[in-house]
Amino acid sequence: MSKQWLPMVDLNAVACCPPLAARPLEAEQAALIAPMFKALGDPVRLRLMSMIASVPEVCVCDLTAAFDLSGPTISHHLKVLREAGLVDAERRGTWVWYRVKPDALRQLSALLDVSSTTRVRARTTSRP
Repeated sequence: MSKQWLPMVDLNAVACCPPLAARPLEAEQAALIAPMFKALGDPVRLRLMSMIASVPEVCVCDLTAAFDLSGPTISHHLKVLREAGLVDAERRGTWVWYRVKPDALRQLSALLDVSSTTRVRARTTSRP
């Protein structure tokens, strides 16, 4: 697996991006968003993200128990999600609790939204 460094994502910078189907992204917009998609490109991280997003918050102890992986491996995957700006973490005593960053999911969702664009295209390409 690649050990490439992922830069922290500035969610305010990502908010400027239109849906992919509306118009092409600028190079700097793509560079800001790519770490979020890269973080979700791993099956373990995608599953972790799903588990975190499905509840208000979750303890790392519950996340680790759901996988046949070591604690340090799960911690690494969670660190990648944190550095990509997808989740927040809070240490409480021995354990770390994770919660999704709703703005990050909204921005990814808006970026992937094709519903309004396909309606506009359908109206402009349909014949009376």
